[in-house]
Amino acid sequence: MPEIPTLVLESTDRAPGFARAFVSARLREWGISDDYTARLVVTELVANAWMHGDGPIVVRVIQDEQAGAVVIEVWDGGEGRPFVRHADCDDTNGRGLLLVSRLAIAWGIRPLLERGKITWVKCAVSATERSGTS
Repeated sequence: MPEIPTLVLESTDRAPGFARAFVSARLREWGISDDYTARLVVTELVANAWMHGDGPIVVRVIQDEQAGAVVIEVWDGGEGRPFVRHADCDDTNGRGLLLVSRLAIAWGIRPLLERGKITWVKCAVSATERSGTS
């Protein structure tokens, strides 16, 4: 079984940018040219982990060629569970997971045995977005 690309980040305001670059590079390696949705999704998940989680943030990217998708996992040690909020027009935040839920094929949360959780998202990659796989 191939190794799953993994990135461990300090929980800082720079984490979302590092995660975006990591996901973009992995998709490029796999011949996936349109990484917009995956970059947006990982930015939101890592920002949530940084702002509401605890400890280091772990990002994993898994290619699901059979489903024409990629799965992005973001791990953190926080006990709180992310949920979709319905922000008012005047709110300056709170729309990230709503956006993620609309862009994803599926998403969810799995608790970690020790402490914390994994928030995962499956993003579609259509045939027109793929330039070939390796």
